[in-house]
Amino acid sequence: MLRLASYDVVFREIPREVTLALNISGCPYRCHGCHSPHLQNEVGEELTDSLLDGLLRAYGNAVTCVCFMGGDKSPDEILRLARIIRRQQSPVLKTAWYSGNENLPSNDFIQQLDYLKLGKYVEQLGGLESPTSNQRLYQINKGEMERIEL
Repeated sequence: MLRLASYDVVFREIPREVTLALNISGCPYRCHGCHSPHLQNEVGEELTDSLLDGLLRAYGNAVTCVCFMGGDKSPDEILRLARIIRRQQSPVLKTAWYSGNENLPSNDFIQQLDYLKLGKYVEQLGGLESPTSNQRLYQINKGEMERIEL
């Protein structure tokens, strides 16, 4: 089960996209220097199909992408929700997942996502915008992962 701690429309997480960022709680990584330590706890309401559908209807054409920010405790649930978005909204609405995992849990994600961030936060290496970061952001196009440099 995924828990939605909060959500917001953001402009920097996914380049050239107006993104509905869904902040998923229960992060298992506990990264030192984490910018969202409140997401390490199980907080918020269950992210059900009807809650997701309501958010998608509420924001409509105002967003171009939905990004799951976390959810590493239940990657199968992230994949299931991405499939729902893909079926209902594709090709209009893109999907993304910010995961702290170093590797893709399954190649099935390549078919359901347009963007993917991999790698836990290592404070001394910096985030995605740092040239020394271990984190990687990819755009997925026709089954191929192309790294995006910020």
